[in-house]
Amino acid sequence: MSEQIIDIERLEQAVNLFGSFDENIKLIESQYSVSVALRGSEIKVIGDPEQVMKAASAIRALLTLAAKGESINEQNVRYAMTLVDEGNGDKLAELADNDCICITTRGRPVKPKTLGQKKYVESIRNNTVVIGVGPAGTGKTYLAVALAVAAFRDHTVNRIIITRPAVEAGEKLGFLPGDLQQKVDPYLRPLYDALFDMLGAENFQRCQERGTIEVAPLAYMRGRTLEDSFIILDEAQNTTPEQMKMFLTRLGFGSKMVVTGDATQIDLGDGKKSGLIECMQVLKNVDDVDIVKFSERDVVRHQLVQRIVKAYEKYEENRRNRHNGR
Repeated sequence: MSEQIIDIERLEQAVNLFGSFDENIKLIESQYSVSVALRGSEIKVIGDPEQVMKAASAIRALLTLAAKGESINEQNVRYAMTLVDEGNGDKLAELADNDCICITTRGRPVKPKTLGQKKYVESIRNNTVVIGVGPAGTGKTYLAVALAVAAFRDHTVNRIIITRPAVEAGEKLGFLPGDLQQKVDPYLRPLYDALFDMLGAENFQRCQERGTIEVAPLAYMRGRTLEDSFIILDEAQNTTPEQMKMFLTRLGFGSKMVVTGDATQIDLGDGKKSGLIECMQVLKNVDDVDIVKFSERDVVRHQLVQRIVKAYEKYEENRRNRHNGR
């Protein structure tokens, strides 16, 4: 058996670390088969030497976040343990210095929660065109919308334009009730939800009526030049190469573009090539264009979502191996 002692500066940090019912510490104890106890201004970790070292590393990393005022929860406890297991536990401290992108209408600060998200946010701030690719739940769209709202509030841009292809509608679109906007609104709902969260429904409605915020299907972008705008293309894996080229060439002076998508969820059918896949190849060496790839480690939804993503990745890898082995 081995033992490590970790000093804490303030009791509030320990309360934050342990959680309301010690749920955070119980996760660490379960993961590393150790015992963790608070004794005055010290945290004592007891167990197998290697596991104690990992548990102590995770605790120190989380205390660094707590010292910066970050709330410790299941998501960042699991993320800390993932980094420790990869030998990168010290990198968690980088998240402690993240600036708040914006505040939601419920008063919640929007910040990057993983190193992948941090890289993505920095890339959007430093490049004109950014392509964010990764599985569901990694915050690709939500963070892009938050940055768009922040730029709009700071008067860095005059408009926010968010679009996505309505591929899921297919030929059934004509059978839906209402005009074209009403027909495609269900496919734009996730974008509305993010904007409502940042701006509030009433404020969003006023901005939309003034034309300073536009949420529209990709077909509405044809023939336009979008200047002084923050432009987001969501679900880009469902664009054709022609649509992607059309969208990218809408870029005007003073504008910024973010393209998001998941290459594993292409709904085009009939063997059509995805515009997202092609543009990643075409633009990979173009200045002022950056490509950020997320992994299952960057999933910030329910823990089960991360497991589902990982399971699908393993399934696809096994299927490719079987196919190549034939």
